[in-house]
Amino acid sequence: MTEIVTLLEHYWICREQDRELYNRVKRDIPRFQKFAREQLGWKLLNHEKFLKLEKIPAHAESFMGIREFQEIRDYVILCTVLMFLEDKEEQEQFLLSELIDYVGVQLGKWMEVDWNSFSQRKSLVRVLQYVEQKNMLRVYDGSSQLVSQEIGQEVLYENTGLSRYFAVTYPFDLGTCTCWQDFEKERLEELETDRGHFRIQRVYRRLAACPAMYWESGEDPDSLYLKNQRQWVEKYMKEQLGGRLELYRNAAFWVLEEEDSYGTIHPRDAQLPETVLLVCAGIREEVEAGRWSPGEDGTVRVSGEAFSGLVETCRSRWKEAWSKEYREMEAGRLAAAVKSYMKDWMMIRQDGDQVIICPGAVRMCGFYPADYVAG
Repeated sequence: MTEIVTLLEHYWICREQDRELYNRVKRDIPRFQKFAREQLGWKLLNHEKFLKLEKIPAHAESFMGIREFQEIRDYVILCTVLMFLEDKEEQEQFLLSELIDYVGVQLGKWMEVDWNSFSQRKSLVRVLQYVEQKNMLRVYDGSSQLVSQEIGQEVLYENTGLSRYFAVTYPFDLGTCTCWQDFEKERLEELETDRGHFRIQRVYRRLAACPAMYWESGEDPDSLYLKNQRQWVEKYMKEQLGGRLELYRNAAFWVLEEEDSYGTIHPRDAQLPETVLLVCAGIREEVEAGRWSPGEDGTVRVSGEAFSGLVETCRSRWKEAWSKEYREMEAGRLAAAVKSYMKDWMMIRQDGDQVIICPGAVRMCGFYPADYVAG
């Protein structure tokens, strides 16, 4: 396993924030640079101030957003802040009020801006804290958190210059894209003459950056490549990331042992992952009993009501072992939390009122001991 794993876990590694980590990863670059460039097709930025692996996914997935953000507005404000910093020199200082005025003017062209609105101020705070966390801004005096209480709070910032490397550059006009699907379409058209090579990179990206890789039919080009080149894919992936390949009829998983794991882990020691394991066991019981039937693509389609009913059945059966929060949580909120978690781990998809249960949902299930007694 190489230090590419460290770059997978971090958006970037700043020399100023962690010199030892920066130097360790930089020394290891020759060991993984070819894998990153040829198999993953990702650009490695080797800068004197930072190291960054531009992790462009094969497909956009719901879990790939900025975890700290809660509204689409947060992303809009972030883009506007990046525009503001683009015009600032490195180490140039400025006041928060200057930034807020700029953001207000730019956003005002597209939406109503009212900084007296608590929700809008919270969006601004989330963005400012995220930008500070990523070391694009340095706080000299004051606190961004205070803005959530009153917009008149003043903060003195310094531009570090890193914001210019935050966004990924694309070889096509982003103005032609109106939805996330357009990015993938443009990318395919750009690589029309080299689709085979892009397919290889797509397979490696899906295995390295996603909890699961699915396909609907045996003629899927990605699955055909993976099945035909399984030995080499597993060899290269294991050398760089550790772990092993699990290949099934309609799915593939790159499975990591505890000592090789990176990023967010499932399952982990918390009530929601534990609840999901029990729900997955319930799904398997329904399938094995013949009450729920998989389709040709390995997925199971059930109504949202049936899925929520299964979650509630699990709670009724095991609630004495659950934490007080989940034991007493309102039924709709509990089902929503379980669905959100399972979507992030690519165990389910939503299709209108239906829940599509993917093969990954029954791969890992949880049970309490056979001698467990409620109460």
